[in-house]
Amino acid sequence: MKLVHRLAYYGIGLFFGIVILIFFLGGKKTSCDYSPNARVLKNIRIKERNFSESSLSFFRNEQIDTSKVSEILKNGDVDFGKSKTDAEPCGIYFISSEDERSIELEIENCDSIATIKNAYIKKGG
Repeated sequence: MKLVHRLAYYGIGLFFGIVILIFFLGGKKTSCDYSPNARVLKNIRIKERNFSESSLSFFRNEQIDTSKVSEILKNGDVDFGKSKTDAEPCGIYFISSEDERSIELEIENCDSIATIKNAYIKKGG
């Protein structure tokens, strides 16, 4: 078989493969979260969230709406150096925002619930 025919068959197969992928994945909210930071944030975002008394008092005292947590979980940065990812029974993650008031959250990430244990303004950042 000539090289031109091989390329033609390859091109036709590639075209139909892309069309099938667009058909199956089009309209769905699929995402490609491959980095460790993005995977942890997405994992916490999709779970039910609870707030400890300590974190609720922080938000009250600083006059910050708790919806800020959703923003931090979307755009935040996970500090894996401080985090205890292998803690039993639930991993502990430190996630900080990168805006004018650098808020850091301490989150206990269990199987079905993510609990915001503490929140504070990050010093020196």
